[in-house]
Amino acid sequence: MHDKIGGYLENVTTAVIAGHTRPDGDCAGSTLALYNYLRDNYPQVHVDLYLEPVAEVYKVIKNADQIISDYDRDETYDVFFALDSSDKERLAGAVKYFDTAKRTVCIDHHISNEGYADENIVFPKASSTCEVLATLMDMDTVDVDVAEALYIGIICDTGCFKHSNTSEQTMNITGKLISKGIRFSKLTDEVFYQKTYMQNQLLGRCLLESFLVFSGKCIVSVADRKVMDFYEAQSSDLEGVIDQMRITKGVEVAVLLTEIGDRKYKVSMRSNEFVDVAKIAGIYGGGGHIRAAGCTMSGTKYDVINNLTMFIEEQLIQND
Repeated sequence: MHDKIGGYLENVTTAVIAGHTRPDGDCAGSTLALYNYLRDNYPQVHVDLYLEPVAEVYKVIKNADQIISDYDRDETYDVFFALDSSDKERLAGAVKYFDTAKRTVCIDHHISNEGYADENIVFPKASSTCEVLATLMDMDTVDVDVAEALYIGIICDTGCFKHSNTSEQTMNITGKLISKGIRFSKLTDEVFYQKTYMQNQLLGRCLLESFLVFSGKCIVSVADRKVMDFYEAQSSDLEGVIDQMRITKGVEVAVLLTEIGDRKYKVSMRSNEFVDVAKIAGIYGGGGHIRAAGCTMSGTKYDVINNLTMFIEEQLIQND
């Protein structure tokens, strides 16, 4: 059995899985894939999955209803699996289980991950944490439910294979997942492309109110509290907006600000060819990938935009 996961489960009776705050597709996919894989192949291990509530689209994954979203339990686990989280703080309420676990394992692909667990399986060149996780599993024992969870994570982090992080390995693994009989066409539509009417209106509003700077090389938009309240929207309803901004002709960097509190903004950044947005996010305590990163910043929206664009301009000038 070519299963590297089993190496972390020797003499283990309890395991816990957790991912980063505000879980995206790769986070939801990887944590649920591992949860289902352990339940299928290691029934002797009691496993719990802690995660903040996932978006409705990810509830198509088996056992999404088993996610524990409160952190009130006083449990100590033999092993803690941290997935898709570039640093310990991003594990939010699950940190207390990380701190008390007998052994900690981090599986991730973020370039900003400096290795905070006892064991760190971090491959920044991988498209997604789901891709990394798939290499640790015995594909012969991966069933259709685990395969669908992994597929969802991969399509979400590769933009349906259009981002530059898509590699030969990504496609080889995806091919193996498809061979399991997953509903790849249906999942691609429902998870990645399909939007509610409200989400499409919100996308239109963000595009309509966006503006260009640096001779059209940078596009910026702000989803403030007033707009979010008008549409009764959550942050997850903005999924895909930044990617639509990024493909504006002539644009190198896209920036989307989402107001999440009083003078507090969630920042999402994407770049196309040369700007390292992970480096910029890192200045403000965030992280991610060279072409896709984010952080949280305080101040007025004008303060946030001015501070970010100063560092974006720096890199744009260096490339001229």
